[in-house]
Amino acid sequence: MRTFHRTAAVSWLAVLATVCVIDSTASAVEDRAPVIVTEKARALHARSLVIDGHNDMPWEIRKQASSDFSKMDISQPQKSLQTDIPRLRAGGVGAQFWSVWVPVDLGYRGEALATTLEQIDLVKRMVHRYPDTFELALSTDDIERIHKQGKIASLIGVEGGHCIQESLNALRKLYELGARYMTLTHTDTLNWADSATDEAKHGGLTPFGEDVIRTMNELGMLVDLSHVSTDTMNDALDVSAVPVIFSHSSARAVADHPRNVPDQVLRRIREQDGVVMVNFFSGFIVPESVKICLDGMLYEQGLRRTEDPATIDAKMIQWRATHSYPRGTIHDLLDHIDHIAQVAGPEHVGLGSDFDGVSVLPTQLEDVSCYPTITQGLLDRGYSDEQIQGILGGNLMRVFRAAEAYAAKHRDSVSP
Repeated sequence: MRTFHRTAAVSWLAVLATVCVIDSTASAVEDRAPVIVTEKARALHARSLVIDGHNDMPWEIRKQASSDFSKMDISQPQKSLQTDIPRLRAGGVGAQFWSVWVPVDLGYRGEALATTLEQIDLVKRMVHRYPDTFELALSTDDIERIHKQGKIASLIGVEGGHCIQESLNALRKLYELGARYMTLTHTDTLNWADSATDEAKHGGLTPFGEDVIRTMNELGMLVDLSHVSTDTMNDALDVSAVPVIFSHSSARAVADHPRNVPDQVLRRIREQDGVVMVNFFSGFIVPESVKICLDGMLYEQGLRRTEDPATIDAKMIQWRATHSYPRGTIHDLLDHIDHIAQVAGPEHVGLGSDFDGVSVLPTQLEDVSCYPTITQGLLDRGYSDEQIQGILGGNLMRVFRAAEAYAAKHRDSVSP
């Protein structure tokens, strides 16, 4: 009984602390003027470990430059990208999960795993080409060490379980090659997990899907629930022995897109000690943009049934030209952070931009140089320095350490 009362007391203290943050920022929420970054914010940002949960630049390098950094040298400003080294430095990024996404249709053709391996190789070649800027990180200790050296810890995130082609051995191989999270689905429902943006077929996870979760836990690979259906979220939370992440998702109560996280799941994230890393895409976070975004996704899904990738890209460019999203502002992002902090707690929020994977971004969030503006926005809304440092990266580190600890115990228990 004492344990119960102590836990309840701690929980209520956390709720009260969160309410204080929200209440004290009521006037700030009403002020939607541009955020002005102060020296206080710059200093706080500089002494923080900034971790972004999701950046799709590797696929853009493949698409725009044939996977060749001599054709697109990111040590120089790149106008066709949202990411390059000068802007990463300006943004104070300390660690980045690079997405090794490949299109879902490659899974149907049996080419997803091979193409994912090529993307992992691309990330490693990037690290090798720019050794003064990047170093591959495989653990939380690596992240801290690399950050202290003034370099950007570079981690690999697999986006979409179609990449393992229904093979747990393939999943283990991806971990061996450096992948430290896998998003269970992308846009399409798989044979073992329902997606948020496709027809549900299983009511969440199948038994094989549950085996995927257990295997990821045993490896120390973070379970990423961005892109999955609400039923899949709940099933994964039921099965996972360690906290989960959403590498690039936002709050459904603020913007009603199925890619976002409903309050019921946010409450479970608080209980399970996970983290939701907020997406920056206008189509997911600006309420007025959600319907247009959903219409575009349905149109693209229809194209994928009959068209080749080059035709899909061309037609989607035409579609977007006549269906523009309201961009919104950095305040739309801050609204999502506020809501998740209110429902789950500020210690369960992170940042997962989706840079170079999205077409429209709010003002003051145009590229990877903009992270200090988020720090200022959080200060303006009354968050403490400690809470801000958690949101910038500390919360993700806590979850990652928990995954590592569980995997270490598993290895010890099965070793001869």
